[in-house]
Amino acid sequence: MAGDVKGTGLPKNTAAALSYVLGPITGVLFYVLEKDPFVRFHAMQSIVVFTLLFVLQWVFGLTLVLLPLVPLLSVLGFALWLLLIYKAWQGQEWEVPVVGKYARKFMKKA
Repeated sequence: MAGDVKGTGLPKNTAAALSYVLGPITGVLFYVLEKDPFVRFHAMQSIVVFTLLFVLQWVFGLTLVLLPLVPLLSVLGFALWLLLIYKAWQGQEWEVPVVGKYARKFMKKA
């Protein structure tokens, strides 16, 4: 277990799971502090996924026709949040369909 400790001093699965806790805030924090590619992937995915969800909720909230979809988007976002924390905690590098590929591309650029 001592070989897994880097950056923040947390095991990589714990750091990856924590990168989702406050969405893009903890995503940025762990992306900057950690050097492990597994943790950095989850941190970048957290930034991309939850920024996109925030923007979608904001846009849907501005549009009267799409306003009823905001609660549905919130429930789906919460379920996705729980799933991402669970997958990271289990040590899986699971990509959110479509969005996960963008997270990988952004990681390579940064």
